[in-house]
Amino acid sequence: MQIQNNISLKPYNTFGIDVNAKHFVSVSNINDLKHIISLKAYTNKLILGGGSNMLLTKDFEGLVIHLNLKGIAIISEDENSVIVKANAGENWHEFVLWCIKNDFGGLENLSLIPGNVGTAPIQNIGAYGVELKDSFEMCEAISLETKKLQCFTKSDCKFGYRNSIFKQKAKGKFIITSVNFKLTKNKHNLNIKYGAITSQLELMGVSNPKIQDISKAIISIRESKLPNPKEIGNSGSFFKNPIISKTHFNTLKENFEDIPSYPISEDEVKIPAGWLIEKSGFKGKRFDDYGVHKNQALVLVNYGNAKGTEILNLSKLIQKTVKRIFGIFIEAEVNIL
Repeated sequence: MQIQNNISLKPYNTFGIDVNAKHFVSVSNINDLKHIISLKAYTNKLILGGGSNMLLTKDFEGLVIHLNLKGIAIISEDENSVIVKANAGENWHEFVLWCIKNDFGGLENLSLIPGNVGTAPIQNIGAYGVELKDSFEMCEAISLETKKLQCFTKSDCKFGYRNSIFKQKAKGKFIITSVNFKLTKNKHNLNIKYGAITSQLELMGVSNPKIQDISKAIISIRESKLPNPKEIGNSGSFFKNPIISKTHFNTLKENFEDIPSYPISEDEVKIPAGWLIEKSGFKGKRFDDYGVHKNQALVLVNYGNAKGTEILNLSKLIQKTVKRIFGIFIEAEVNIL
């Protein structure tokens, strides 16, 4: 473990934004992590995982700690279920594929989501009718104040839509080091009714799907809609899908008959942010070296050498335009740094 100086963070964020860290260190075990966060010489610290849920807009003048904790292990199992522990530095998609290879069900709908395991609970990542909290058992996190490991149960995490205690009360106070998941070994609860999963399975000629089939279908769907960060810099979905009142929705439907929605409660519905952005005229729009992806309006992209500030300003323009047309504020899903 060695602290380096003036390191480019371009390889460490999926947007591919080229900003520098004044100091940088990669840690691969808990003891090194405890030591690094205890160093008083570096008062300003940034924890960096897979770099998939952030937009870097300027150089970081402190110490960037790259969380590189690896390892997957079966903690316990019975006839029907298994508890699997994954360390924070494991790539999320590779971990999902490991589970599927072992026929452990529950995470297949979350295939190909960018990022690492450690950041997944912070966001309560979700896709195609499934959220992380559905299989979450507990996580361990180091307190930046006490430097001790603390366990967080599902109820402790206060999961919400793309939300958790780690984005609220505990924000900036803990570093998640590992996550435990409770997964099924048989009688998998298959979720294939959301989005285009059913039609994709039909194209694949699958009538009695297994979790492996669902994962392959979702990978195909995502690859057809979302750019590969290794080819075009992006952070996946940039905005959250907004939740509005049914009264507001009914008013919008008078002018926009084709507006899609998903019921949340008796009084609220969720509107696809991508539809709002597309209807506002931004889908596929390019500005110099950045823009909105041609296949998915939720995705802002860096075509090569864009600055983080340029993408940030574009996101603000989109928010302002959607608000003006629909009276809906769409909240950014990524962290702006």
